[in-house]
Parts: sequence; C-alpha cells; structure tokens
Amino acid sequence: MYDLADVLPDAELDPGTNVLVAGPPLTGKRRIAFDILASGANRGDGSIIVTTKDSADKVLESFADTVSEGIEPDIGVVDCVTKQRGIGTIDDDPRIKYASSPVDMTGIGIKLSEFLQEFYESRGLTENRVLLHSVSTLLMYSDLQTVFRFLHVFTGRIQSADALGVYVIDSTAHDDQTMNTLKQLFDAVIELEESADGDEPTIRTAGLSP
Repeated sequence: MYDLADVLPDAELDPGTNVLVAGPPLTGKRRIAFDILASGANRGDGSIIVTTKDSADKVLESFADTVSEGIEPDIGVVDCVTKQRGIGTIDDDPRIKYASSPVDMTGIGIKLSEFLQEFYESRGLTENRVLLHSVSTLLMYSDLQTVFRFLHVFTGRIQSADALGVYVIDSTAHDDQTMNTLKQLFDAVIELEESADGDEPTIRTAGLSP
C-alpha cells in the first residue's frame, strides 16, 4: 500500500493506482503532487518525475526542498523541456533522461519504462511514485485523442509496475468534456478549489478510501 497520511489524512492507495490532481492555477496542485512523492521518498520509495514545464535541474532543486533533511532520494527525471529549447549538447545521466519535447510521447514512454525497470531491477525499489507535471502542457501541444491514448498507455505502465501515478492538470484550462474524458483514466481524483475568502484552497477527493 502507498501511504498518503503525510499529505491527506488516513489515505492509503493500492499499488498500481493512478491519481489525478486537478484545480485552477495557484491552488497548490504541484505542491500536493510533490508532497505525495516526497512522503514516499522519506520512506525509501523511488521517485520519478516527468516534467513538461520545468527543466530537470529546477525540478531536482524543488524536490530536494520537499524531502526531509538528510534524505538522499532515489529520483529520476524525464525532462521534456530542455532539448526543445535547444541549449547545448544534452546527454542522459543517472538521474536525468531527456525526451525531445512534450510532443515526443513515444520517447517519454520509453524513458519512463527505463527508469521503472532500473529502479525495480537494479536498485531493488519495489515501491515507486511517478509524477507527470503537467497534463495541461501535453494538451497545449497535441489533441485530446492523442493525449488520451498516451495517458492510457502511461497509466497502464504504472499499473503493471505496481507503482503510484500522480498527474497534475489545470482544470480551468480545459472544457468540461475534456476533463470528463480524461478523468475516466484515473482511479482517484484530488480536486482543489479556490476558497471564497482567500484562505487555503478546499480539497475534495474521489476514489481515495481511508
């Protein structure tokens, strides 16, 4: 089981579960997603982040700030940003693998599989948490049908690896039909809503059993 108690009280998820984190901008979606990964890293789980928004260096820096002091997390980042920007020669290293762009969904899938296999077989990590940040960026570059097919394969890979998948989407950037279509792919949804008085956003969950 994947324990989310550090982030959501009493929440535990079965291996192979895929969770969508949805909400408007600036409601803390990314922070919650990072916290879910960090709470696992603090226990020795593997962490894999597929980033379509920030460079791997920025992601690694942010993640280091999220995990507990003294923890050296087992982390891998699939960077879909840096090569697209075309700055210098870029080669994979033990912590970073590069896809050519957010459109390169085949490449993204291959790099994810390489990390999952390496974590499981070489590092002996049987519990791995995977974050895709963000689905909204994929939808900026490709149509809904293409992204749906990609996520269908991606979520299936998480399931077969007994991992935990976390996916972030800006709910206000897409129409209801798009959101409802994509939600079919996920076992659970965490929705953040802006509060009327400007306090902390309201968190609603579906499919998360205590």
